[in-house]
Amino acid sequence: MRVLLARRPGDRGQTGERQVFLAHSGAERRWLERLRVPMGDPAALLGIDLGLLAFPDPPGLGDPGPAGLHLVCTNGRHDPCCADLGRPVVRALVDAASPDVWECAHVGGDRFAANVVCLPDGVYYGRVEPPSAARLLADHRAGVLDLDHYRGRSCYAPLVQAAEYFARRHLDERRLDGVSVLSAEPGPEGTVAVLVQQRDGATVEVVVRRERAAPAQLTCHVHQDGTPWRYLLVEVRAA
Repeated sequence: MRVLLARRPGDRGQTGERQVFLAHSGAERRWLERLRVPMGDPAALLGIDLGLLAFPDPPGLGDPGPAGLHLVCTNGRHDPCCADLGRPVVRALVDAASPDVWECAHVGGDRFAANVVCLPDGVYYGRVEPPSAARLLADHRAGVLDLDHYRGRSCYAPLVQAAEYFARRHLDERRLDGVSVLSAEPGPEGTVAVLVQQRDGATVEVVVRRERAAPAQLTCHVHQDGTPWRYLLVEVRAA
């Protein structure tokens, strides 16, 4: 579970109500609910049972949410890259009248800025650029992924995310619901074999492993080099 603060682009010093969105981003079931709480009563949030977010059906704590939320990380305090690269994306989306766009706090992966997270799908996009941002979100709302910027889905563990991505590339499958992960089994030498089934299509086994990348500066804020994980395709075979 992740808690994020978000605001509408350009909002400053709001009065009245806060909107609170609850999202479940499961592999098969996804939902959004919206609650409203008074601006002067943040303690009202303490009564929300966050354990209900684990369930595949909405708990009925509020009203149904919008069809989707599109969060752009612009948290310059955490890392300047997120603000420098995220805010131009927000401006481009506002200029294009893209619906339900919010600026949000840190979502992880500063080196992938500008980062966009789509809820309730739990889809992460990275290195999004202003000229292509509106088209990317329009495609996403239509259920089509931009694989050039696709970072994976939050419902899967990192190695499984990588395998799903490699399967999509192998199958040329961009539909959000175009593939299902059936299983993930650890193998030798740190590999994982992930069984992926295409909707109305093939089933493939994707074998992936991870290793530390070469040292590099990962964010604008941290100047010492880091060694992030990188995910490598070992094999794709018919199942």
